[in-house]
Amino acid sequence: MRAEYDFSKLHGKRNPYATKLKKPVTMRISSDVIAYFKHLAGEMDVPYQILINMYLRDCVQSHRKVGWVR
Repeated sequence: MRAEYDFSKLHGKRNPYATKLKKPVTMRISSDVIAYFKHLAGEMDVPYQILINMYLRDCVQSHRKVGWVR
């Protein structure tokens, strides 16, 4: 391994996947909903945030809409 490296000849490239990266958001979610996803995540051995993201992505892809009860 060299003691020093010359990076002056490198040219930066934009990340082509940057638009597809996840964005951090703050949401207020009911504790029972979080408990539900945490329980499922424990059964599947994955982080609960991934399950929530997967569910929301499925809603987007299937154009699912919320039905309001009045």
